[in-house]
Amino acid sequence: MAEQVEGHQQHPLAIYLYIWILLFVLSTFSYLVDYFGFQGLTRWSLIIIFMLMKAGFIVGIFMHMAWERLALITAILIPPICLLVLIGLMNVEGKYTTKTRGQYFDEQPPVSRIVEGHQTSH
Repeated sequence: MAEQVEGHQQHPLAIYLYIWILLFVLSTFSYLVDYFGFQGLTRWSLIIIFMLMKAGFIVGIFMHMAWERLALITAILIPPICLLVLIGLMNVEGKYTTKTRGQYFDEQPPVSRIVEGHQTSH
């Protein structure tokens, strides 16, 4: 597949053209998600799936990560994976904080109605 040219690895040009066309098709699918009017979780799931696929092809082929050593791949992929895990943990913690604040602040008795100086209850 890959040829050795003066100590450098040479990849066939066809693979780059194929990936470029594939990126164009995936971008078209991303735009079609909005064109067809998908909403909610379906819309965002499709957009993120297409985005991650495009990013994977760009990193793998155009940045030559598909042909690199495992040590270099893990050095580049592990930090973003750690960030995604930390973002997920922050998301869980944020939802928990919002939920508990809502519970405690909503438990306070409602503002009393004052009618001519007299308090009335419900």
